[in-house]
Amino acid sequence: MATSTRNKPHVNVGTIGHVEHGKTTLTAAITKVLAEEGKAKAIAFDEIDKAQANVLL
Repeated sequence: MATSTRNKPHVNVGTIGHVEHGKTTLTAAITKVLAEEGKAKAIAFDEIDKAQANVLL
């Protein structure tokens, strides 16, 4: 039987809040800090906003 080894943790984070209360800004800031530590890919505010618009359509 094959075994797999995880080298780094996988974390899903969700944000809940009212419209225009900074959820996208917070997400962009978190990914920026994690990217500086080499733990994630930074996602710009406008990229998150575009993806969010596609979901809402």
